[in-house]
Amino acid sequence: MAKRTIKRDALVAFLNEYLQISTVQDDAWNGLQVEGSDTIGKVFFAVDAGMETFQQAKKHNAHMVVVHHGMFWQNSKPCLVGSKRDQCEFLLKEGISLYAAHLPLDKHPEVGNNAQLLKLLGYEVERPFCKYHGQDISFIGKSGKPKSIDSIVEILRNQLGAECKVLHFGKKTIQRIAVCSGGGANYGIMQEAFDAGVDLYLTGDATEMYHVAKDNKFNIIFAGHHATETVGVRALSKLVAKKYGIETLFFDIPTHL
Repeated sequence: MAKRTIKRDALVAFLNEYLQISTVQDDAWNGLQVEGSDTIGKVFFAVDAGMETFQQAKKHNAHMVVVHHGMFWQNSKPCLVGSKRDQCEFLLKEGISLYAAHLPLDKHPEVGNNAQLLKLLGYEVERPFCKYHGQDISFIGKSGKPKSIDSIVEILRNQLGAECKVLHFGKKTIQRIAVCSGGGANYGIMQEAFDAGVDLYLTGDATEMYHVAKDNKFNIIFAGHHATETVGVRALSKLVAKKYGIETLFFDIPTHL
């Protein structure tokens, strides 16, 4: 029996619409970044673009790579020199397309990194959180069955391989959580979490917030930029497979960051 396939442009159109690519202000060039073969039989999902990712995609006979962190960013030079030249040459030679969704995959209410983190921990979305360029890119979650920080850390470690750094100066049981996957370690977002009256702030990148957390009697978990952003591409992989009946693969290349 022949494997199912889909036209590249049809899959790109679906992703653009489903993730609302055109409505999100971002530093990334979201959407199709490299155009490969026009027929897709297998899609490879990963967190980061890079030669190791692309080589693994080739090894697994994928026709498209979908990532959270793509190759092209508004504040970086667009020149195809050095590693970018090598990456593009490899993708084009192998006929592999590259699609990137940065903030659209952080903020999505179903497959987004932040919604998926809350779901993983057993918390339901209560309201939007984390303003960026006037748009909410995350959520605050609430649970009728509060958990201890230790149990939350255990889930993050076991399910995501997260190397958690914990500042435990607040409540012992966590009913409400503010989440911001990846790079949410700045004072503005922290202050928004404080003001929201949540019991815990969960983000990826670690930064020097020890005394801020201690003096405010607040809990923070830094669970790693990479680990907290594996959940979105994993969920999107399952969605695409279910919708189109094509083969998808989520492949994790841990950075330990």
